[in-house]
This record gives sequence, C-alpha cells and structure tokens, in this order.
Amino acid sequence: MTGEQGMGSATAGGGHLLIYGLGRSGRGVARFLAAEGWRAEWHDARPSAEDQALMADLQFSRGDVGSSYATVVAAPGVPIDHPDLQSLRGRGAEIIGEVALAARLRPGLPIVGVTGTAGKGGTTVLVASLLRACGVNAREGGNIDPPLLDVVDAAEVAVAELSSFQLERVPGLRLPVAVITNLGVDHLDRHGTVNAYHAAKLNITAGQEDGDVLIVPEGMEVRTRARVQAFRAARLVLRGGEEVLPTAELPGSIHPANAAAALLAAEAMLVRLGRPVQPDLLAAALRTAKPQRGRFETVAQRGNVRFIDDSIATRTIAVQAALERAEVPIAWLVGGRDKGADLAPLREAAQGRVKTVIAFGEDGEKLARELGLPFVTASGTDGDETMRAAARAGLEALGDRGTVLLAPVGTSFDQFRDYAQRGDSFRRAALALTDGAPAAAEAGA
Repeated sequence: MTGEQGMGSATAGGGHLLIYGLGRSGRGVARFLAAEGWRAEWHDARPSAEDQALMADLQFSRGDVGSSYATVVAAPGVPIDHPDLQSLRGRGAEIIGEVALAARLRPGLPIVGVTGTAGKGGTTVLVASLLRACGVNAREGGNIDPPLLDVVDAAEVAVAELSSFQLERVPGLRLPVAVITNLGVDHLDRHGTVNAYHAAKLNITAGQEDGDVLIVPEGMEVRTRARVQAFRAARLVLRGGEEVLPTAELPGSIHPANAAAALLAAEAMLVRLGRPVQPDLLAAALRTAKPQRGRFETVAQRGNVRFIDDSIATRTIAVQAALERAEVPIAWLVGGRDKGADLAPLREAAQGRVKTVIAFGEDGEKLARELGLPFVTASGTDGDETMRAAARAGLEALGDRGTVLLAPVGTSFDQFRDYAQRGDSFRRAALALTDGAPAAAEAGA
C-alpha cells in the first residue's frame, strides 16, 4: 500500500508530513517512508552526524516546526505536551507515533500488543517464539529492537512491545490481541501522576472491539470492549484450563507470569488466524525459551555462584521480581542514577535474601543507605572499570555459592549509553572472573 492510499493528503507535497525526533524510532520511520515513496521532512533538536547523513541519503530535508503539517510522526521520547507538538497540533497537525503509522499503512497485518510496568519485553519475545513454534512467521519489535516498522513487511504477525510513551500517540489503534503484564509505578517524571501513567498504558485496549482479546493478571479490572482473559503465574494453561507445562519445567530465567500471559496471547492469535492450537509444540517452546538479553539472564558461573544480568531492572516491580527469583545468598549490585524508585518493597524483598549490596555509580551509595542494608562501594575511572570492581566485590562477598545480581534500581545514564551497554559491561566482567566460561547449560541460561 502506498502512502497516498494509507494516509491521504498527508503525502500531498513535501511539507505535509514531519518526522519529529530521530534516534532509533525516527530512523525506522524514515527508512520505511522512503521505501514507500513518501516525501517527508524531519526535525531533531540535536541530530547526530549519522542521523543527518541518513536523512541526506534518503533525500529528506530538515523541516520547520513553525510550518503546518497534516501529520507529525513523533518519537516516543518526545513528551506529548512538548511545546513544539502543541504548536503543531494547534495548526492542524495530527500527532501519531510509529505504531499508529504501522497499523494504518499495513491494516491487514495482525499485531499483538504487549505493555506493562515490568515484563513486557520478555513477554513480547515469548509470544513471538510461541507463535513461530506453531508455524506462524511472527516477528517482534517496537519498544525493543528492531523498530516495529522494520519488521512489518517480513511478518505474518507482528508482536509489539509498547511503552507508555508510545501508547500516548496511538489514535485509532485496534489490536486483535493485547496484553497488560502488570501496572505499577514508573515514569512519573514524564506522566506526572500514577493515574496518568496508567491511563497511557490502558490506551492499549482503547481501540479494541467485541471479538478482540485483552489478557491481564488475575484480579485486574479494566474497562474494555474486548473479551478479557486472566492469567496466573502459577498456572501455564490455555483458555479452557488445559495445562500446557508445569511451571517447574520452565527455564529458570523465564518468569512464570510472563510465560502464562504469553501462552494465552499466542493461543488467542492462533485462534484468530484459524490455526490449530498444539499444546505439545507450545510446551516444547516454553521448555527451551531463552531470556531477552539483559533481562534476568545468567551470563556466567563460577562453581555454585551465578552472575545474573538484569540491567534493565530499574522499576520497583522488576527489581522486586529479580530479588525474589535469584538463588540466595545474593550480592546485589545497586547503582547508576537514582530515578526515584519506591524502595520500601525492595527492603522487604531483600530481607533474608541479600547478603551484601554492592554500591556503584553516581547514586549507588545513596540508594544503598536508603535501603538500609549492609553495603560496600565499588568504583573506577569509567563504567567498565567500575563494573569489574562491582562484579569482583560481589564474588568476594559470596564465597562459594549464591548469586551476583545486577538489578541496579538506578538508570544507566551516569556511566553508560543505555541499560544494554551496562549489561554488556557486567557480562564481560563476569566472564573475566570465570575464566571466560559462560554459565553451564541450565534452565534458561
């Protein structure tokens, strides 16, 4: 489908569509539009040299935010109330995001949307894996790599991780299958209140209709026109109650709640497609499921000490889950830049499980003191040296058994580009302490 068919007058003339904000999402939008034959302009307050080179290669010119546009495709990192977006909206522009663009230009592509305060990335990967095991060409993207627009033309089904930022700009999005893994507290610096944050998350079901499916944790009440299916972490069952796999047979790095939600989502999409639901194939896929890189992943092992990378765990609910799942005793690596997470539930989760906190980075000591747990400080001249010191201190604190757990609470932006780079640094440090040997084959390693 061409842009002209998909969005009408938005393509009529070079200045009628603006890509606002480049980076990973904006680059994906630009590549997709260029391949579709669109003429678009772009704006970014601080474009990188690479981004500017890409725009030149695509022959997209720099736009003027003081001009009028029919459609603005805004990057997730740009607040919905940004003055530029408000001004553009006031001059008649519709503000959408990458996800809405994908849905409009590929209306025949089924999309499974997954959101939540924690677990959405792992659940997204699991849904796609389960569908592939049943013969469906499913591709994951969205808030995780790659951008959703990079996979829509190669997929029979797209499985999209959706952040609250993305869900602020999805007008008219209808998902045949949607998943909410949980709702906690996060991104108050962006949304202002918990209610506003939850409202953004709940946009995942705003466009759903009768016949669509919304999968939520047991006990969660959501106003929706979709059919609601509830999951429990303790049971890996299909809609009719048939057990597919005992939770004890899941890989240790796969959270049972993520698996339970993913199983129901995969079943719902298989039914939607008219494909058979084959419990034996689903069970085999769950038994061999791999964790998403940097999300409660065992990266190395020395004797009975495991090194687990959960670098993305900065939300209270995610850190709490990591503390509850890791084998005791735990040397807990805490640090980075404090984002104001609620520490009270973490103090409780740490009791009797955490032997020592290893404080690192900009706010590590501050967080450790607020947690009220015994701690030592690891430092270095840069992020890699700091992480080597932290991993070594964790191993020394444990002795011959336990878990060195990177579940940092703080963001990575003090010493690293992002959580993935921080996790890779921890992985290298752990491998150096284990003679370069990865973890032994284990459930989920």
